[in-house]
Amino acid sequence: MTSSPRFQPARAAGRQRYRPADHSGVVFDGGFWQSWTETVRNVTIPTQHKRLEEEGFLEVLDFDKPAGPLVRPIQPSGLSMQHFFDSDFGKWIEAASYTLKAHPNAALETKIDTIVEKLEKGQMADGYLNSWFIRREPDRRWTNLRDLHEMYSMGHLLEGAVAYYEATGKRRFLDVMIRAVDNIIATFGAEPGKLRGYDAHEEIELALVKLYRVTRDPRHLKLATYFVDERGRMPSYYDEEARKRGESPDDYVYKTYAYSQAHMPVRDQYQVVGHAVRAMYLFSAMADLSHENDDPTLKEACDRLFDNLVSRQLYVTGGLGPSASNEGFTREFDLPNETAYAETCAAVAFGFWSHRMAQVDLDSKFTDRLETVLYNGALSGISRDGEHYFYENVLESHGQHRRWKWHYCPCCPTN
Repeated sequence: MTSSPRFQPARAAGRQRYRPADHSGVVFDGGFWQSWTETVRNVTIPTQHKRLEEEGFLEVLDFDKPAGPLVRPIQPSGLSMQHFFDSDFGKWIEAASYTLKAHPNAALETKIDTIVEKLEKGQMADGYLNSWFIRREPDRRWTNLRDLHEMYSMGHLLEGAVAYYEATGKRRFLDVMIRAVDNIIATFGAEPGKLRGYDAHEEIELALVKLYRVTRDPRHLKLATYFVDERGRMPSYYDEEARKRGESPDDYVYKTYAYSQAHMPVRDQYQVVGHAVRAMYLFSAMADLSHENDDPTLKEACDRLFDNLVSRQLYVTGGLGPSASNEGFTREFDLPNETAYAETCAAVAFGFWSHRMAQVDLDSKFTDRLETVLYNGALSGISRDGEHYFYENVLESHGQHRRWKWHYCPCCPTN
């Protein structure tokens, strides 16, 4: 692997730490990971775009047409997986962008630009951007942060926009997403007249840090900081918004906001709980913010939670989250093999967190875990042919576990 010499260590608070390398300055020029990047570039990225078409995902971006029948029906929970389709566009564009610097591809850029053009066309005048709510329920936007994950989807779009800009220099998608962030800034915060909410599915927080590192706009860092600092404040915002919808907070299906790591302020948390992917995204953002804000209290929380995870709740593969019922954690040392959930996205996100921790604190325990999850818990999620996947990764099977070519839940194959 080669990288640009411009990525140098930075000194801060008496210790050495590294800024993350711009992906466009990194090239795998041989060996194991080059073979995998070639598979992803030549097989995974083209077939995933094809699947997005076949599965009806791209249809949701036809904002100039009446909304058609649901591709994914409403479930007993009242949700449809279609609520979250936008996340796949962002993750696919992000993955595709990682290939473009070293391997320019005009046809691939055209596919990306077509998606971006539709997103721009559908974006509301105030910057709001979510295909489900714009086309189907415009009056319900920002009314259910607990369940509907508008900012989660926008966060994935934002990551894709940043990666595409870094790879190509094209600003169109980045500008679309900056307008979407402007709408979030105008809507949420501790200032009078704003909603004191935050998305139950973390993701926007780490995406905002990526945006800040491109724009250096302090508002973007301030918003990410607000979302992390506000999380877990009581009384819960989710109770308040449920009552506004005419619902009882007691009817929440998961019963506890530990599911979303919103049961207490993040600096007070000592055990990794709840939905595994959400937890890893949150902790990744906390590590980023401990770096950008030079905040030792967030670093201390991250260290405490990292140690809890790796010493009591981590599979030998780097997989995490044993339970299908909450896609996450149960109790410490509950690590069954045959029924392991160990979602691929959780392993990928644990890689994100480990990588960030290594940037903040140059300790080999973080890079050791990153290496473990890269070669095992994350890599097992994709087949060697580059177009079949595991959503969950059991450690023991009697032949009943089979890969699939796609999954009903957005963001997973693309992640």
